[in-house]
Amino acid sequence: MSPAQVVLWRHGQTTWNAEGRWQGHTDIPLSELGGQQVREAAAVLAEREPVRLVSSDLVRASATAGALALAADLPVALDPRLREVFGGDWQGLRRAEIESGWPELHAAWLAGEDVPPGGGERRTAAGARVVAAVEEHAASLADDEVLVVVGHGGALGAALLQLLGLPREAAPLLTGLRNARWTSLLRGTPGSVPWRLLEHNAGAWAAA
Repeated sequence: MSPAQVVLWRHGQTTWNAEGRWQGHTDIPLSELGGQQVREAAAVLAEREPVRLVSSDLVRASATAGALALAADLPVALDPRLREVFGGDWQGLRRAEIESGWPELHAAWLAGEDVPPGGGERRTAAGARVVAAVEEHAASLADDEVLVVVGHGGALGAALLQLLGLPREAAPLLTGLRNARWTSLLRGTPGSVPWRLLEHNAGAWAAA
């Protein structure tokens, strides 16, 4: 018997990803490439025979989850707690525009400080709501069962640190999740850390 597993899967590429725009809570659909990415990734993840599938309610995530729902014959539960970090006034802007308008705040964000991007939501707050959702949906998992959680790069990255019991300062040790790639966690044993890292930034070949 293996411990229960949680897969944190980032959505596929969108046109705003390709353009380098901050998305946050803006509801942007998958691009054509993003659709290809998630179909290929879904074929790989379906082989793990997940028993449960939950997703952010934003369309780029729910469409990503939909690819796995078809491949694994699973329903999708939507949970708004899995949304991306809210970027406030930065949403829809390219990096150069953000650097020009908010140079100090942007530099602090890039340095990993827990600042509100564009006056929006701090990383720690986004991570905490994602952790609450993951823990709730994973609570009833039995050994050998797999839960797939579909979300967004920033929020999933912040949650990963908290799930592993790592301080925010450890963020540079983990690469950010690329489009349509995933991180897998195994449930810890009693008295140990709650979750253990199994793999990070894994995915199908086209999940760039």
